[in-house]
Amino acid sequence: MFSSKESFQKAFLKKLEMTYGKSFSESTVRDQYHTLGNMVREYISSNWIATNERNRNSNTKQVYYLSIEFLLGRLLGQNLLNLGIRDVVEQGLGELGISIEDMEEVEADAGLGNGGLGRLAACFLDSLASTNLPGHGFGIRYKHGLFEQKIVDGFQVELPEQWLRHENSWEVRKSDQAVEVGFWGEIESYCERGRLQFRHIDGETITAVPYDIPIIGFSNETVNTLRLWNAEPSSFPIYKDVMEYKRETEAVSEFLYPDDTHDDGKILRLKQQYFLVSASLQNIVNSHRKTYGTLLNFHEKVAIQINDTHPVLAIPELMRILLDEEKIGWDEAWSITTQTISYTNHTTLSEALEKWPVHIFKPLLPRIFMIIEEVNERYCKELWERYPGDWTKIEHMAIIAHGLVKMAHLAIVGSYQVNGVAKIHTEILKEREMKDFYEVYPEKFSNKTNGITHRRWLLKANSQLSSLISETIGDEWVQHPQLLSRLNEYAYDNSFKERLEYVKKEKKLALAQIIKEKNGIVIDEHSIFDVHVKRLHAYKRQLLNVLHIMYLYNRLKEDSNFSIHPRTFIFGAKASPGYYYAKKVIKLINSLADKVNNDPQTSHLLKVIFLENYRVSLAEKVFPAADVSEQISTASKEASGTGNMKFMMNGALTVGTLDGANVEICEEIGEHNMFLFGLKAEEVLHYNRNGGYRSYDYYHHDKRIKQVMEQLINGFFPHSYDSFEPIYDSLLMQNDEYYVLRDFASYVMAHEQINEAYQNKPKWFEMSTINIAQSGYFSSDRTIKEYADHIWNIKPTNRVQHS
Repeated sequence: MFSSKESFQKAFLKKLEMTYGKSFSESTVRDQYHTLGNMVREYISSNWIATNERNRNSNTKQVYYLSIEFLLGRLLGQNLLNLGIRDVVEQGLGELGISIEDMEEVEADAGLGNGGLGRLAACFLDSLASTNLPGHGFGIRYKHGLFEQKIVDGFQVELPEQWLRHENSWEVRKSDQAVEVGFWGEIESYCERGRLQFRHIDGETITAVPYDIPIIGFSNETVNTLRLWNAEPSSFPIYKDVMEYKRETEAVSEFLYPDDTHDDGKILRLKQQYFLVSASLQNIVNSHRKTYGTLLNFHEKVAIQINDTHPVLAIPELMRILLDEEKIGWDEAWSITTQTISYTNHTTLSEALEKWPVHIFKPLLPRIFMIIEEVNERYCKELWERYPGDWTKIEHMAIIAHGLVKMAHLAIVGSYQVNGVAKIHTEILKEREMKDFYEVYPEKFSNKTNGITHRRWLLKANSQLSSLISETIGDEWVQHPQLLSRLNEYAYDNSFKERLEYVKKEKKLALAQIIKEKNGIVIDEHSIFDVHVKRLHAYKRQLLNVLHIMYLYNRLKEDSNFSIHPRTFIFGAKASPGYYYAKKVIKLINSLADKVNNDPQTSHLLKVIFLENYRVSLAEKVFPAADVSEQISTASKEASGTGNMKFMMNGALTVGTLDGANVEICEEIGEHNMFLFGLKAEEVLHYNRNGGYRSYDYYHHDKRIKQVMEQLINGFFPHSYDSFEPIYDSLLMQNDEYYVLRDFASYVMAHEQINEAYQNKPKWFEMSTINIAQSGYFSSDRTIKEYADHIWNIKPTNRVQHS
């Protein structure tokens, strides 16, 4: 069907007419997009079926990746690329007068994630399929995702994401594999064959209906599956109003991260988490039982990876199935569970480690709470034997304490491996955040530094750069990204660097056009594109960037001898709906943009852009265009970061702290090929432990800081009134938790170095080349191989053999 552009055109036109009952000339771009999407899904269906059958029939151990987020981005272009048919399709459509780029723009970004956690999960699925590994994802099919961000008068406004408004060409509903998930009710105990047993009665059930999305491997015939669960009404409880029950049920798969500032929101979030793990575990167990007839070998054939603490309820849910449904004894059930489940930790922030109030948890999930109580009791008994009389330590390490269920503690106790996502992150976990647990279970802890799929972030997002690389070193790097290191010898080749500079300029022009269309602002493509795109959080310090821009603006206004290379500062970020402080920072960025961009004295040298509704498809335009990558989190706070890797792979230079994966980027490229500043992790940890930091000292002794701080509250921003007082107070009255003022002077110096370095273009693109050359280490293929070899014990399966 796709062997030539002519055969493709014929099949495409026929499919369109059959699907929509209209001629090609009457069809819309959306009709054409869905026609092509459905064709691709049908095209891979035999490989999809064959992959599943191969995994079932070969007794292969499989991994299931449970994540509350999967930030997939658009799938059409990536699927065409992975199948190796993009050129044929592009040519065929081109002759019909259709731009494939216009068609791709029709596709909505799937509203299944927020930030790095979800994008990592998506990269991992791509790598699993592309390396022929038997691995699948389980998530929730959010109807409205996180939210669509609109900026109104500088403020973030949240609207429902309507990504499912139109048909989703990539999903297949599997109603026959729906399962029931139970909540509330009571637990009844009874005796059976001399053993105490339990059953859930008078509960409320929700039907979990799976929708499957194919995950297509690159240049192979493997098609794995992402299964997303949709919450639908079951038989409604007689004590509830029908419409109320329907609303409550559908809310479970309506929004990602419902606001949990009140108990109703907490209940909904906890419902989501149990809904995900219960549906997934039942599905995995049913499939395993069909193949093997027993669950006694479950851990030998199944590996379950829980991505952060959101799916930790997989541990007691697997225990519930083994105990209550399979009638397996506790010790054997616990042995199976703790050899099946492994846990990835994504944070060093203790406030981000989930804790659920018992008064909410126990009535919502009565049997699960009973199981966790039993796990906790047995675990605390072990601790007592190890630390007799040390109630403080036992209380600190307990799974249930002070009316809270501590999910990270349950994750560590109930899994066989706990991994961090960057070297420094893992060391901090072992030495500080989880030190007590590391002392008890040192064999459980390991590091798996995150990675990104170069297929999306280089091959797809930057085809011009990919072509230049292949022309220069051959195309073996596409299958083996570590071979990008061959580019190192071209770091001093002026001809190559001139071509690299040309590619960067083309990408900057393309982004400048998007900014002109979306923001109505003309930016100088010769300026330094300094980019800060990531989730909005205080520890990621978008605020430090803003204060620096304010300082630059002040210098340009006050000092006629001061000059800089033109700079365009580009931000993109969403703040959680209930995160008041982060929303203030977004307002501050936009207020600064209004002031700076409209000042004729400085606007030719300084521009500030806030990209509305930052998402994967927009990121694909941003990373290739960036000159400077802002990775400026407070040292010790960022677990890894993956944006730093995407920028690096596209030749941007990092300004950053030695935090997360920045440390390993520095090891790969050398600190002379990036711009480091700020406190080290151990210095931050010392301040946190021992005190000694006074933000007022920096306010009083650095006139630059004093000026920008006063401008937050003195009317410098017209019509802002007292909007930015909470930011001012956080830095002074609350002593600047993330050391923004402490790192300010060092950050200014780093930017002065950037300004100077950019004047020497051959040197700049030498550094850029080295960044690209060393980025192959950060491919998610490498990360997934480490998981497969050291945690999951799974092997690549043979390719599908067609007769």
